[in-house]
Amino acid sequence: MKIERAMWLHEQHELLLEELCELSGLSEAELRELVDYGVLAPIDSHAQHWTFSADRLIVARSARRLRKDFDLDPHGVALAVALLERVHDLEAELRDLRAKLPGGGAE
Repeated sequence: MKIERAMWLHEQHELLLEELCELSGLSEAELRELVDYGVLAPIDSHAQHWTFSADRLIVARSARRLRKDFDLDPHGVALAVALLERVHDLEAELRDLRAKLPGGGAE
């Protein structure tokens, strides 16, 4: 039986690069490649020790699943994650616009 560590993701919580590696299942090299491709961004890219906002854990775990499930190279993972995030952003924007419609956007 596999027991995973659970934690609440609070938007102000920050994860060190090492913590993000441990919790996401990606190696440091893989995470650095995702940063190079612009998929993940450290809070301060010039800091000696990178930290990431906790919501980046979701992105990193998605990247790990995409790499494993579809056997993608780092560039393919970066592209797939970027597209998924864009779809997520567009869905959120659509929800916001529907909420502004008279009647709350009920169909």
